[in-house]
Amino acid sequence: MHIIIFRNRLKPDAVADYTGWADRMSALARTMPGYVSHKGFTAADGERVTIVEFESEEAMRGWATHPEHVAAKQKGRAEFYTEYSLQICTEQRATRFTAD
Repeated sequence: MHIIIFRNRLKPDAVADYTGWADRMSALARTMPGYVSHKGFTAADGERVTIVEFESEEAMRGWATHPEHVAAKQKGRAEFYTEYSLQICTEQRATRFTAD
C-alpha cells in the first residue's frame, strides 16, 4: 500500500473555484486502477489534509501523471494554495479493529 499525505492551505479568495476542481479530482481518483480510498479533513486553523491510498507505487504514479491531475496540480500552485506539502509513504504494517 502506498499512502499520500497532502497538507495545504488555500488562498481565501480561491475556496469557491477550488471546490469544483477538488470534486472533479475526487471523482477521477476513484476511477484510477489501484485506487483504494481517500479522505480529506480541515483543521480549525484552516490547514487541509487529504490522505490517499493506492495499492502500488505503479498505481500511485498513474494518478500523479494523469493529464487532468497534472493540470489541477499546476492550477493549484498558480491559483489555490498559499502552501502545501506532500508525503509519500509505504505501509509497513496495518492493524485494524472493529467493535461488534
